[in-house]
Formats: sequence, structure tokens, C-alpha cells
Amino acid sequence: MSTRPVAPEILAGLAPLSGLGQDSLRQLSSLAQLESFPRTGRPLDFAWRRRVVYLLKGELKVDFPDGGMKLLVGGCDDALAPLVRGSQAPVGAKAVTDVELLWFDENALDIMVTWDQAAHPLSLRANGDISDWRSMSGIFDARRLTLGVFANLPAANIESLLTCFKRQAVKRGEAVVRQGEPGDYYYVIERGRALVTREVGGARVDLAELDVGDAFGEEALIAETTRNASVTMLTDGELLRLDNADFVRLLREPLLQRIDAREAERRVAAGAVWLDVRFPAEYREDGLPGAVNIPLNELRDALPNLATEREYVAYCQTGRRSSAAAFLLSQRGFHASLLDGGLKMMMSAKEKGAA
Repeated sequence: MSTRPVAPEILAGLAPLSGLGQDSLRQLSSLAQLESFPRTGRPLDFAWRRRVVYLLKGELKVDFPDGGMKLLVGGCDDALAPLVRGSQAPVGAKAVTDVELLWFDENALDIMVTWDQAAHPLSLRANGDISDWRSMSGIFDARRLTLGVFANLPAANIESLLTCFKRQAVKRGEAVVRQGEPGDYYYVIERGRALVTREVGGARVDLAELDVGDAFGEEALIAETTRNASVTMLTDGELLRLDNADFVRLLREPLLQRIDAREAERRVAAGAVWLDVRFPAEYREDGLPGAVNIPLNELRDALPNLATEREYVAYCQTGRRSSAAAFLLSQRGFHASLLDGGLKMMMSAKEKGAA
């Protein structure tokens, strides 16, 4: 399998990609995957579920459910339409020559097409300046649109999001948020780098360095508490920010997947992982069997050690900390939900059921 970029001009010849703008096609080229098969090979024996597949090069004999067949030539006529789209595919195919297939993840392609159509020709307006959202360096790139916080943004919220973001110029050494202060904004770095620190026992601990496209400030807004860390600019730069109300309305609520105790237990039984985001002392007292304990304030550092293919059900005592944890996981591309109401609600429901 190859991930080498595919020229936007090639994508522009495919249906329905031909309707996309040049910026979107350039972004899509980074998501394209290439797969080669030798003559007499059977490409459709490959696992293409949830993918959109095109015949890019070569000749392929395709068999249909009604007994008919067709010879497709890569890059021509009927081959410009998807050979496979999700669960829709011919019953069989045999390579007449060496062939090359181009494919996308079906969901990722749908997100990119949605943003292109819903946001075009919208521009991001901030402090009187106007910038085409597609030119924002790193913030609305293909990876962040398909795996990050914006991947689950309802299409109806796209215009509001672009309208509500405000641009803020910042200087090197400027403290954007301070530990202990109330949360007010959600930030995304458009340009520059920043350092996340925390005061522990009177000493400063460096937690993480943030770069273009990274977000911060969400934990205090979700958990409705004060900032648990400080963020200071390492360079001059520019930030995009959402105020608390817009963040809750446009990002937090659409992204958070709240489930009750019964559904959570069903998912865990099916392979999901309980994620206890309380302090170790709390976890030792009444942690759920099999749960992984990662306190909320350590979750960012632990993300590289979590399996992206697993589903996580976050919980705490009331649901506040687990809400922040589930959002943090979801905006990093993890499949995460939270136990609605936390252990307190779960125990109350069980006591009522036993009464």
C-alpha cells in the first residue's frame, strides 16, 4: 500500500470529486491511498468495506449481480465513478492488466466534501479581517477535519463556527491562560508555539509544547472549573478563540457522547475500556473492575500510550471530569463516550433497581 500524494488534477477528473474546489482537492490528495494488483489478480477480494475506491490505471473486468460484465479502463468513462462505495460493489472483478486502485476512507471523504460545500464560499471573520477558512495553516487541514474536534461537527454548525471564531494576536512570553483563573475561552493556535505548565508544590512543571493547529482551554470550560494549567507563548503568533457559550453550543455538546450505565456496561462487555479519570486514591476506593486509571490532569501526556482502535468510556464521580476527558479524547480522534452522571448516578440507579 502506498500513501504517496495523488495530483489534485487526477482527483478533479473523478466523480463526484470534480465538483470540489482546488484547495479541497489538495487536502484530499493527502488522504488518498494507492493499492496495486498484478494481472489476473482479484482486487475485490480485498477488504474494501467503508471505503470509496476508484480504478486509476489498468484494465479490470467487473462482474455484476445480474450476470452482466463490463471492462473498465482506468481514468476513462465509467471508471471515473467509484468502483466501490461503502457497501456498494460489484460481485467480482479480475485484473486484465496490472491495475492501480485509488481509495479513501468513506467517512473521511464525506467530511471533506461536506466542509467544501457547507463552508464554501464562507470566510473566517476575525477582528475585521477576512481569511478563507481553507487557507488557515494547519487548523482546518484534512487530518484535523477528519480525525480531530471538527470531524463530528454537525454541518449546520460550520457557518456559525467560522463566524464566531475571533482572532487574537499574541506575543512571545505572553500568558494566554493562567492556572487557577476561571475559564473564558477555547483556543486554537493559528500561528506560533506555546508551552503548557503547571505549578505543583511551588515548582513549575513543563507539561507539553503546543504547535499550529493544537487546541487548549477546553478542560475548564467543560468541567466548569478553574484552569488547571498555564499556557504561555514561546513565539509571537495568532490564536483563534471561541467564548464559553459558543464553545458549549457549537463544539462541546455535538462532540460529547453521553451514555447511561446500561449502555456503558454493554459497550464494555463488547470490548470497550472503562477509563477512570479520578485521582488514584478515588480509583482505589471504588474504581470499576478492569478500568484504566488516568487522572484528568495526566491524560494529555498519556494519549500516545492509548490504543486508537479501542473505544473508551470515561467516568468520574459526577460526570464533570469525565466530560473533559471524553472531549479531549474525541478531539484527538479517539472513539470516546462518557458515563452520564458519573458513578453517583450509576450507583443511584442500581439502588433504585434493587429497592
